[in-house]
Amino acid sequence: MARNGNQRRHEAAIRPAEPAAHWKALKEGDRVRILITPGYETGGFVDAITSDCTSVWVNLDGGLGRTMLHCSDDVEIVPQGA
Repeated sequence: MARNGNQRRHEAAIRPAEPAAHWKALKEGDRVRILITPGYETGGFVDAITSDCTSVWVNLDGGLGRTMLHCSDDVEIVPQGA
């Protein structure tokens, strides 16, 4: 058995998840663009947002369903007018 494998893993610093400043201005019903990776994006409407603004649920365009995005997911949520 590997007893000494990751003994210090629990000592690694945990980085707090902080949403971008404009995530805090999002409201239910806002039209947004979701930038997934360079060259890939989709749109939708904000359905819900957590009180700390770290998670946003978006109803995607084209009947693609509802998805939850977290500020640590490495995606960008941009208000449609921006």
